[in-house]
Formats: sequence, C-alpha cells, structure tokens
Amino acid sequence: MENESTATSLKLFIVLSRAYKAINEHVNKVIQAAGLNPTEFAVLELLYHKGDQPLQQIGAKILLASGSITYVVDKLEHKGLLNRIACPKDRRVIYAHISDDGKKLIQDIFPEHAEQIDKLMSSLTEEEKTAAIELLKKLGLSAGKF
Repeated sequence: MENESTATSLKLFIVLSRAYKAINEHVNKVIQAAGLNPTEFAVLELLYHKGDQPLQQIGAKILLASGSITYVVDKLEHKGLLNRIACPKDRRVIYAHISDDGKKLIQDIFPEHAEQIDKLMSSLTEEEKTAAIELLKKLGLSAGKF
C-alpha cells in the first residue's frame, strides 16, 4: 500500500516524464528538419560551444553510452560535419573536431533551437525557471547517490 509520500513521488515522476516528452518532441522538430537526430545535434553543439573533445569524454557530457559515440561520430564524419584528430601528446586519444560545414550548420539552426526552447519555457516566470533549475538539480544530484 502506498503512503502519501510515495504517491506524490510517483505523480511527480509522471508529470516530469510527460513534460520532458512534450518539450523534447517540439525541440527535436527543428533538429530533424536540419537532417540530424538529437544525438548528432548534441555532439555538434558540444563541439561548437566547447571546442574539440576527446571521443572518450563526449558520452558523459551529452549523456550517451560510450559505445554509441563511435557510431554517432562515424555518421557525422561521413556527413562532413566533424573530423577525428589524433592527440599529438598521446596517440591513444582521438579528438572530435567540428568541421567548417558543421559550424555553419550549427550557426544556422542553433538560434531557432534556442528560440524554440525559450518559447516552450515562456509559461514560467524568470523566478520560476530559476526555482525549477535549482529543484531539478537537487533531484538529479540526490538520484546520483543511490
């Protein structure tokens, strides 16, 4: 039998999951219209904003299993949107480097992507957004302890 805390926790989980799904569906339309899937976009956006990244670290930064990174990087490299570059100091390390075509693509679609997210979040005040950020951060950090 559920107690009140468990029932509220379950409701929160469902509401959070539904909100994420609804927001993600809208956001992904812009990305897919550009011929990318959300993971490809996340890799390119990371490289564009943070610079070259070791392949081994990309997965953790965009929340993707490391085995999938090779596949995504292969696809992006095949599309001419990034290149692999060997580390001059350690031959075991390979960096992903966004190409000029990759930069142009991100420069073309990122403003619309950001605008879409801003519209989707516009039902919240700035104070509510800040509160949501803090609460969700707290939730995520505590979940990592289990």
